[in-house]
Amino acid sequence: MLWKTFRWAFAVTAVGLVGGVLYDGWTALGIVAVLAVLEISLSFDNAVINAGILKKLNAFWQRIFLTVGILIAVFGMRLLFPVVIVSVSARLAPHEAVRLALTDKERYQELVTDAHPSIAAFGGMFLLMIFLDFILEERETTWLGRVERPLARLGRIDMLSVCVALVVLLVTAMTFATQAHQHGGHHADKAQTVLVSGVAGLVTYLVVHGLSGFFEARLAGGEEGGEATSGRPGLALAGRAAFFTFLYLEVLDASFSFDGVIGAFAVTNDIVLMALGLGIGAMYVRSLTVYLVRQGTLDDYVYLEHGAHYAIGALAAVLLVSIRYAVNDVVTGLIGVTLIGAAFWSSVRLNRATAG
Repeated sequence: MLWKTFRWAFAVTAVGLVGGVLYDGWTALGIVAVLAVLEISLSFDNAVINAGILKKLNAFWQRIFLTVGILIAVFGMRLLFPVVIVSVSARLAPHEAVRLALTDKERYQELVTDAHPSIAAFGGMFLLMIFLDFILEERETTWLGRVERPLARLGRIDMLSVCVALVVLLVTAMTFATQAHQHGGHHADKAQTVLVSGVAGLVTYLVVHGLSGFFEARLAGGEEGGEATSGRPGLALAGRAAFFTFLYLEVLDASFSFDGVIGAFAVTNDIVLMALGLGIGAMYVRSLTVYLVRQGTLDDYVYLEHGAHYAIGALAAVLLVSIRYAVNDVVTGLIGVTLIGAAFWSSVRLNRATAG
C-alpha cells in the first residue's frame, strides 16, 4: 500500500532532483531538496484536512485529485501563481513578469514581497473561515471539550463565523493603516488592498463551500442523476457534487500553499527551482492525503482532524500577522506539527483507554 500510494511521489522526486542538477548544477540539488522539505513541513496539516474531504469522493475523483489536481498544484500554484501575482500587482503583462522572473530575479522577488499583504489577507481569511466553521459546529467528538463545547453553543447563532471573520479583517486592515500612517502614508493604499483581498477570500470560501454543500445535499437526497441515494451510508460523491468538492479542495490547497510560496523566497528567488522543490513537496502531500484516506487513519485517530483544524486557525493567524510583522517559516511549520502531534498522541491514549 505504501509503495503503491507514494510511487509517483518517489518518481517526481527523482525527476525533480535530476532536473535541478541539469538546470543549475549540484548546488541546485540541495536547494530543491530544502524547498521540498519546507513544503512538506508547512503542509502536513493540509494533508489531514484534505483527507477528511477526499474520503467523501468516489474512486474516480480521488484519482483526479492525485493527477489533474497535482498538475494544478504544481504548475498553477507553484509556478504560475507567483508570476500572476507580479503581473497583477505591478500591472505588468504576463510575458514581462516571466521575463523578470528569469532575468531580474531580485526585482521579481521585490514585487512578490510587495504583493504579500493581499496574498496573506486572501489566504488568511479563507483559512480562518474553515477554522471558524469547524470550531463553531456542534459535534459528538471533542478534543478540547472545555473550549469546543461553549463555542459550539455559540455557533448556533446564524452567520456568526462570517461576523467574526469580518471583525478580524477590519482590525487587521485598521492596524495596517495605522502602521502606514506612522511611516508617512507611503503604503496607505495597502490597507484598502488588505480589506478588498480579505473580503475576496471570504467570498471565495462562501461560494465554493456553499456550492459543494448544495450539490452534496442534492446527491444525498437522490436528486443527482435521478438516482435515489438517501439513506445510503458512506455514499461516495460523484457528478456535480464531486466536482465542486474537488474545486473546494483546490482552493483550499491554494490557500495552504501561500506561505510555502512566499517562504520559498528565503531559500531562492529562481522560479524554476521553486517549482521543482515545491512541486516535489506538493506531490508528497497529495500522496499522504490519499494514504490517510485509504488507511482510514482519520477514523482510527479521531482527534487528528481537530488538531489539523487548530493548525489551520494558527496558520490563518500567522498569515494575517505577517501583513505587518515578519514571521519565520520555522515557527509556522512547528506550530502545525506540534498541534497535529498533540492530537495524534491524544488519539493514541483514547484508543488505549478504549481497548483496556
